[in-house]
Amino acid sequence: MDKDDKYRILLVDDEEDNLALLYRTLRGPYNLDKTTSPLKALEMLDEKEYELVISDHKMPEMDGVEFLKRVQLKHPAVMRILLTAYSDANILVDAINYAKIYRYIKKPYNPEELQLIVSAALEYYQLKYDNDQLIKDLKELFSGTIKAIMEALDAKDSYTSGRSKRITYYSIQIAKQLGLNNIDVGKIELAGMLHDIGMIGVSDDILYKIDALSQEEYDEIKKHITYSVKILEDIKQLKDVVEIIKYHHEKYDGTGYPYGIRGEEIPIGSRIIAVADAFDSIISNRIYRNKVELTEALGKIKEASGTQFDPVVVKAFEDCFDNIVTLVKADNSINTNN
Repeated sequence: MDKDDKYRILLVDDEEDNLALLYRTLRGPYNLDKTTSPLKALEMLDEKEYELVISDHKMPEMDGVEFLKRVQLKHPAVMRILLTAYSDANILVDAINYAKIYRYIKKPYNPEELQLIVSAALEYYQLKYDNDQLIKDLKELFSGTIKAIMEALDAKDSYTSGRSKRITYYSIQIAKQLGLNNIDVGKIELAGMLHDIGMIGVSDDILYKIDALSQEEYDEIKKHITYSVKILEDIKQLKDVVEIIKYHHEKYDGTGYPYGIRGEEIPIGSRIIAVADAFDSIISNRIYRNKVELTEALGKIKEASGTQFDPVVVKAFEDCFDNIVTLVKADNSINTNN
């Protein structure tokens, strides 16, 4: 929401006096609506947007945990706070696990404490909202200017055709296997699509060379990282994505390039793309090398665990390998019968 607007909060309590106290405690900074009926509250949520719902626990139509569970299922972006006079651990576990509440507040509550918790909940909501908007903006950006650049790169080198999409797919599978949140997965998705965009600045003579590269030519290949950063660094929405791209040729043991950093100094997105990139290279035909079988490629990735690659990322890659194999076998650009 626009930060200049007031946040909208829905208050739900079957007791009028408690509802009135809650309303008086929070009025002023927020737009408040209130109801004594959780069923009515569900209708109100369908008709109007709210950022936060605060519900009492013990109510005759349905208890607060069940009500907030329904809110979570239908309106997952809405923050949820439960007010309860009970200290039953099972109630609180259910509220956290099934209603996915932000906080519960024990009654009787301190008005100042309630105000602080509400303020923190709405700050968290705003952070999530801003990050979701960022990912949306990045994808819209990609669909225009960046997509055109990628098409130019694919046209330049047939080897790269479809490669960025495959690496992106592998990377997303690994990121989800690791349990990364949607925001980080979105950034990794964009970094996967753009990670080799700097290859557009590398000479065709080097890209198409059949013989082994000289050290000078290999050093030129390495510059694609610098070229990628230069192409993307002025796009402010891609700041975090550029950080992932910048380090995707670093190695877990510190022997990579261009900075020679190691271990968890390397961003997790870069460590993920490093595995995905290497795997796709191993299973693809090149002018100077034939592809290898999928299981052999997995073995090569595992052999480099702890040296070239993060062992945790390699394990996640192995755990989602069946999904990746399905994509590989369906991809005509790889043309594999493995």
